[in-house]
Amino acid sequence: MARAVNRRPLPQRARHLRGIVAKVGLFPSILRRGIVFNFTGSFATIAHDAASGRFVPNGVALRHLRENLSSAEKITPIREPATAADRSLVSVVVPVYNEAANLHSLWARLEPVMRACGRPWEVLFVDDGSADQSLDLLREIAASAHGAVRVVELARNFGQHSAILAGFRQCRGEIVVTLDADLQNPPEEIPRLLAAIDEGNDVVGGWREVRHDFAYRRFASNLQNRVTSMIVGVPMHDYGCMLRAYRRHIVDTVVACDEKAAFVPALANSFAKRVAEIPVGHDERQSGSSRYNLFRLAHLSLNLITGFSLMPIQAVSVAGILVFVLDALLVLVLLAHRILYGPQQEGALWTLFALNFLVLGFVLLAVGLIGEYVGRIYLEVRKRPTYIVRAVHGDESASPERR
Repeated sequence: MARAVNRRPLPQRARHLRGIVAKVGLFPSILRRGIVFNFTGSFATIAHDAASGRFVPNGVALRHLRENLSSAEKITPIREPATAADRSLVSVVVPVYNEAANLHSLWARLEPVMRACGRPWEVLFVDDGSADQSLDLLREIAASAHGAVRVVELARNFGQHSAILAGFRQCRGEIVVTLDADLQNPPEEIPRLLAAIDEGNDVVGGWREVRHDFAYRRFASNLQNRVTSMIVGVPMHDYGCMLRAYRRHIVDTVVACDEKAAFVPALANSFAKRVAEIPVGHDERQSGSSRYNLFRLAHLSLNLITGFSLMPIQAVSVAGILVFVLDALLVLVLLAHRILYGPQQEGALWTLFALNFLVLGFVLLAVGLIGEYVGRIYLEVRKRPTYIVRAVHGDESASPERR
């Protein structure tokens, strides 16, 4: 027996199909975006056109879809396309915190170096909430530099690496150089960094072979460099030197990470294919004092360890297994001793106290390490800005920013 065929007219069939789609809720969000669904029947091919909200002949829907899709000229790029000047532009990012006594000397040495390098250049000073006259001096320098200098003013003191990240986001160059404002790293070394970048390296770091620091600072820095090299997997003599050069794609990747406790040199090295290190000079600080004491160096090392590796928590797990095994062996030894020699009173209490404090110390260490990792997770999930840009002086097109 032949099956009856529904010969319902085309408009009536269209209304029927649209009613089915509405009842079952068939991809409502997709329909709103203008995706074409084809329904092929015995008479014609029709499609649902989300732009008009009705079923229409397939060709009409496709034409509407092409008109509404985003084209290349409608898409806003993440970063403005690099111009011919930007492709060879060198940006120098200088974080500044209470360095008023050094700024004039710094600019007097930095400007001729950049003019002699034979490339277009810009300098970004990032004022990290200075409490002295640093910001006023930087604005004077920017006003006299004819557009070559911009000053990024942060809302408060966020730390050296947050200031560098703020400078990374504002700079435009294809090669970015970082430099401290204390003049311990000579600006005259910048051309050597640029030459090393031109050799095909993604990151070039400075190595302070002869350091003019106190002995305890040199020892702590050497220890930190060994730990950082082991964790990051890129051996370097000096991770603490801020005289460094980066290619643009490395800078963009570091900025995109948006880590709350970022250590820029280690983070950049973890993304780079080719990393180089060149010896650079190191001078005594002319004025002021360093903010990196032993406590801050220890805190930085702990951030590095917990931020780049799971090794500490894994080591605690292994140590926990070893403690369990040793404790089981000790129980067996004490049980055998009691069976063979009977109960012994001498020294048993002190042995118990010693073992108790050993295990208690291990437990506190494990809880502390777990707390460090949980604290880092807490910082990330809060989504608070790493820094807040109050103003950018020397660039009228810039606006305040939070990251």
